[in-house]
Amino acid sequence: MMKREIPKQYQPEHVEPKWAAYWEEHGYFHSEPDEREAYAVVIPPPNVTGVLHMGHMLNNTIQDVLVRRARMLGLNACWVPGTDHASIATEAKVVQRLRKQGLSKRDLSRDEFLEHAWAWTEEHGGIILDQLKKLGASCDWKRTRFTLEEGLYEAVIDAFVELYDRGLIYRGRRMVNWDPAAQTALSDEEVIYREVQSKLYVVRYPVVDEAAVDGAAVDGASAFLTIATTRPETILADTAICVHPDDPRYQSWIGRKVRVPLTDRVVPVIADEYVEMEFGTGCLKITPAHDENDYMIGERHSLDVIDMLNADGTVAEVPGMSEVAAGYVGEDRFVVRKRIVKDLEEAGFLVRVEDLTNKVGYSERTDAVIEPRLSLQWFCDMEELSRPALEHVMNDDIRFFPEKFKNSYRNWMENIRDWCISRQLWWGHRIPAWYFGEGEEEYVIARSAEEALAKAREKSGNGSMVEGDLWQDEDVLDTWFSSWLWPISVFDPEFIRTGEPNRDLEYYYPTQDLVTAPEIMFFWVARMVMAGYAFAGEKPFSNVYYHGIVRDEKRRKMSKSLGNSPDPLDLIATYGADGTRVGMLFSSPAGNDLLFDEKLCEQGRNFSNKIWNAFRFLTMNLERDDVGVDPALEALWREEAGTSGVEETVSEATLGGGTTFNLADRWLIGRIAETLEGMEHDFEQFRLNEALKKIYSLIWDDFCDWYIEVSKSDEPGANMPQENLTRAFGLFEVLMKMLHPFMPFLTEEIWQQIRQRTPEDALTISKWPSISWTEASTGAGASTGLDADLVLFARLQSLVRAVRNIQAEMNLAPRQELSLVVKPASLEECQLLEEEAWVLKRLLPIASLVFDVNAEKPKASAATLIDGIEVFVPLEGLIDFDKERARLQKEIDRLQGFMSGIEKKLSNEKFVANAPAEVVEKERKKLADAKRDVSFLADQMQEFM
Repeated sequence: MMKREIPKQYQPEHVEPKWAAYWEEHGYFHSEPDEREAYAVVIPPPNVTGVLHMGHMLNNTIQDVLVRRARMLGLNACWVPGTDHASIATEAKVVQRLRKQGLSKRDLSRDEFLEHAWAWTEEHGGIILDQLKKLGASCDWKRTRFTLEEGLYEAVIDAFVELYDRGLIYRGRRMVNWDPAAQTALSDEEVIYREVQSKLYVVRYPVVDEAAVDGAAVDGASAFLTIATTRPETILADTAICVHPDDPRYQSWIGRKVRVPLTDRVVPVIADEYVEMEFGTGCLKITPAHDENDYMIGERHSLDVIDMLNADGTVAEVPGMSEVAAGYVGEDRFVVRKRIVKDLEEAGFLVRVEDLTNKVGYSERTDAVIEPRLSLQWFCDMEELSRPALEHVMNDDIRFFPEKFKNSYRNWMENIRDWCISRQLWWGHRIPAWYFGEGEEEYVIARSAEEALAKAREKSGNGSMVEGDLWQDEDVLDTWFSSWLWPISVFDPEFIRTGEPNRDLEYYYPTQDLVTAPEIMFFWVARMVMAGYAFAGEKPFSNVYYHGIVRDEKRRKMSKSLGNSPDPLDLIATYGADGTRVGMLFSSPAGNDLLFDEKLCEQGRNFSNKIWNAFRFLTMNLERDDVGVDPALEALWREEAGTSGVEETVSEATLGGGTTFNLADRWLIGRIAETLEGMEHDFEQFRLNEALKKIYSLIWDDFCDWYIEVSKSDEPGANMPQENLTRAFGLFEVLMKMLHPFMPFLTEEIWQQIRQRTPEDALTISKWPSISWTEASTGAGASTGLDADLVLFARLQSLVRAVRNIQAEMNLAPRQELSLVVKPASLEECQLLEEEAWVLKRLLPIASLVFDVNAEKPKASAATLIDGIEVFVPLEGLIDFDKERARLQKEIDRLQGFMSGIEKKLSNEKFVANAPAEVVEKERKKLADAKRDVSFLADQMQEFM
């Protein structure tokens, strides 16, 4: 290495783009099947036109740590990136853009609209992938996929055709979740329920005849039934009032008729056991077109179905509207709600309005309030698909981390409903259904128009039919119907059709780890498991790690709409990608939501600077052009074939007697081994924040604050001895390997600067260090094992801290030379400490040092007890005894005054009798502590007499 000037501060803005380009140029992240064990991960595909947010930042940082470590373990790591076409979100963006151009979707043909959609995608698509590169994501960018690309498009159509042929996809008129903003059906999983403050409107329906009716309230000449509703606008679509058949209050009502308020429509009073007699008035308005339970009741009683809402959530014209109600047509449902309440009150139908807390469903995409709506849609039967998906998670063939999420998964699977897979949109995978008539069964399912024509001729018996007689379904498939195939289709788009896996699928499937948020467990994870068993007969992945949601200090989910989310790119610009990654991981306990604090990113940046300063210090101590190689250290890390590839393992022989390693070397090697073992366990449990904390402490505390200090020269201002320096660099390289998955840019920069490297020597493809703790323990230093070395050095650290505390308490200058007397508990311990006294002398300003198991405390000395070892620091000549006595007396007087106040309080019988027991106990403890301190200070006073 040529001697050069190292910048005083780490400069991520220069380092990060340099190494990102270098890694990509050399294809380190590209994977092809070979003889190694595969480690495949598929990215949860973000929206193609999306931008990086805090959730992406956390999710992809975790994935990158796992993938980089797997690559260093010798596995053939393949992290497949890609984007999702996001039907609802993307189409909404395109519609907004058209509106700004003075155009409407209705003004365009399907092909014209799709031209605009593709233009939008090409303009905005891929931005988020470039942003992930800035974060350091080590994806195989050559394998980037898009759910609407040709091959993946065909895979989705193949899946639809196969499931239809197996009888698992059907078309039917069902009650669906309708999004009036996007004007499409949604699956149950796309509805987010929130608790809101609502109103309950109590409304009466008059009987149509004047005869008295037993049990009915009478107002003037008319009897009436009373119902309660939170959606009074749906009264316009009522087709019955329902009571329980055994409810004595309404026996004489059953079979009679009432008039629907604000209409001239007369509807029957029916009886059904669905009604709960104890709930509300015991009467239920039945609106089959706008409530799923009402629809089922309507089916049983052959009721009319009246749809009073248009697709956009405005009120439609329905039969029997009064002149007042006719004025609602074309108005938004919530505007009509306010108007109808006023009109019901003026007409004498509104009894009262009550406050109510209830749950309301909102669209996960548009945030519009969902309307139950009867609609002809395509559905996927989930009963058969869900059985193996439940079994293989519950028996841990697929493991969940944290395991607590298995309960939510099981509950959903055991109560699963058929999946509404059709969407009333144009952007997406068009449903491969071709119609040749208006009858409900006059359609065929086919991959192409040519295939559809042949099937339609056969099904209809009309051999003269031409393509012009067919028309394809206008709807597209749910976006999740494409992403549930992701672990299969990214490797082999043709597999679902052919049933024969290509080389990639055979090698990479099933993938290993999936990293995602629990909020899409049902949207995506569960469905991928179903698709894996349905199409490949095998699980799609082995482990699922559910990380938490990024929240602010008020525990609100971070979002741009709330204005509580920092821009991830701003964080990277301020703290560097490595510092930001560290901040995200520090705040992310495994499986729990994280309360993001930008100060943790600042801590990450400080860590970067700490490491850089350590590297700079070591480099400035070099007296020659290269770092050199320590033969003993080189022998320590030898390559051996491990279960996951080539690993570096401690050589037992080189740690035996005769080695040149001193106690500090053996201690740091032991701490590295200890940390590697702990990190291994953390990685197995996906506790990445705990693994990071371990390597953070190893570098900051052990290497920077202790090992470098103890390795310096005994002569002030002199360079570190070259032997120590070479060894420090060698150990520093090991630490950079351990840190690399977490902080890839900084570690690669330092790795490349320590010594000349070829592209084959890049840190990102180097081997992960691994120490056999058993071997190391049996082969360490001349008289002790590494375990004992750890204990011995830790004891010396405690002694150093104790002496430094005395220096601080006595206001001694840091470089003031001291005479120390150390009294170990045993002769054996005395011998060990004396052999390693150089550690104390290197770290403390010691004029003389005595180890003696029979030592007496010197006169006028400060003393401390550490792990059974007494340490005495004679103070004569170091401090002014008169001033010290005065200081001690002042502190004793203060404590005695404090004690007097507490004793007075405790002597008060009323206080002791009436105060909470814990308060009284706290006062007694304060008194005991003060007495102890006074006794200690009085003993100290005697030392200076």
